[in-house]
Parts: sequence; structure tokens; C-alpha cells
Amino acid sequence: MVERQEQAAPDAVMTRIGQVVMLHHAGDREEARDRFLTLWAEIGEEGDPLHRCTLAHYMADTQDDPDAELAWDLRALTAAEELTDDRLASHEGAPAVRALYPSLHLNLAADYVKLARPDAARTHLARARLAAESLADDGYGDGVRAAIGRLELRLREEGGGPGGESWGPPRQRP
Repeated sequence: MVERQEQAAPDAVMTRIGQVVMLHHAGDREEARDRFLTLWAEIGEEGDPLHRCTLAHYMADTQDDPDAELAWDLRALTAAEELTDDRLASHEGAPAVRALYPSLHLNLAADYVKLARPDAARTHLARARLAAESLADDGYGDGVRAAIGRLELRLREEGGGPGGESWGPPRQRP
């Protein structure tokens, strides 16, 4: 009984991450970045993989430097590789582990496009396309698949050079 109550209890860290995401979406990128860094210091490199994956995934979006964005997206992927479906099941509304990979790889592909590394971009884009097969036919899944298609088209047309538009996937809310 106690275990069920703990599983049903809200995850305070995920709630805080969600609040910072709303701050970022409201346009306060610098404040969001500062708050994410504070949370990252609390969580630590060895903290809960769900917290690290989620925070790094969103922290990447607050970066001005493409190399820093890549570093945060790589942290998110590394943390996702430590996740289990059991851990995600304990967080209400969290997707299965396999549902995270299309977005994570798509973000990495977009990062590599910005850094003029088309071969690395194509590698992660292929991984995103393969992983997207596990996504539901819903708004999120459709959005990720559409973003994959746009980035594939861009790489074909432009040869994968850097550019200004964001080609990453839509972010799921924590």
C-alpha cells in the first residue's frame, strides 16, 4: 500500500523541471537556463536517470552555443540509456523508454546540422527514423515524424550545412 502511494505521489523534481520549461516557453531563456543549472547541481551526474534525461533534454533548448546544445543533448541520451520502463512507470504520464529515442536522436541530428557535421547528422537521423516506428499515431508522434522528414529533406537539399531554423522535434511536457 505504501509503495503504491509513493508511486502515485507527484515527483517534485519533474514538477520543478516542468515549471522551468514553462518559464522558457514564456520567453525567459536566460532565467530558465540558470534554474536548470541549479536543478542539475541538485540532481548530480549520478542522479535519477529520468530527471537527468528530462532536464538535459530541455536544457539543450536554452543554449546559445551549438556545442553546448550538443553536450546537453548527449547527456540526455546517456541518461535515457540508463532508464528502464519500470522507472518510467513510476512517473505518471511518462512515455515508455523507446518513445524517448526518436526525439533524442532527432535533436542530436539537428545539433550536428548546426555544427556542419552532416555525416553525424545523417547517422542520428537514421536512428530517429528507426526509433519513430515505436511512436503512436498521435499529435506527438506525427510531429516527430514530420520533423524527421523536414530534416531529411534539408540534408538532401542543402548537403547538411548549418542553418538558422530549428529542426528539432516537438518536446513532450514533463
